[in-house]
Amino acid sequence: MTEKEDKPEEKKAEPKVEAKPAVKEAPAAPVAQPAQAPAQAAPAPQAPRPEPRRRTKLAVIHIYSSKNDTIITATDLSGAETFGWASGGMMVKSDREEGRPYAAMQAAIKLVNQLKEKGVNPVFIKIRAPGGNRSKTPGGGAQAVVRTIARMGVRIERIEDVTPLPTDSMRKRGGRRGRRV
Repeated sequence: MTEKEDKPEEKKAEPKVEAKPAVKEAPAAPVAQPAQAPAQAAPAPQAPRPEPRRRTKLAVIHIYSSKNDTIITATDLSGAETFGWASGGMMVKSDREEGRPYAAMQAAIKLVNQLKEKGVNPVFIKIRAPGGNRSKTPGGGAQAVVRTIARMGVRIERIEDVTPLPTDSMRKRGGRRGRRV
């Protein structure tokens, strides 16, 4: 009987031994993985980073628009470096057309092309009229320039009026009775 008892025990022991390590290994493996996961989480920021974004250049477009001419200058934020400039007089042949919206529009197209070559996209716009004791309203070319810049695909961040206003100015030219025509 001892042999019979030993044999069933051996048979029972064998499947139990096989089943126990399988059961023990399965719970042991998930427990080991979470324990290693926090250790591996620290190096995760060291993974290869995506390509750094290019810094876009920011420009300030200064528009001086009087009745007789429109002058456009693009500089960096400090005003020290000039990216490009154009004027209404460069675009038309006759003097009387320098201040017209068409000449200003052509000058703006030329300036925007210069900016695109240099990789400048977002811009601030500063509009200036003659100001002081002269006209405080910009000429007709200023609005044409802003429209053209917007239509050419340049992102406009801000539009600002920087016309100098007198606090107490000199006497206007022309004398007491004004300019006699």
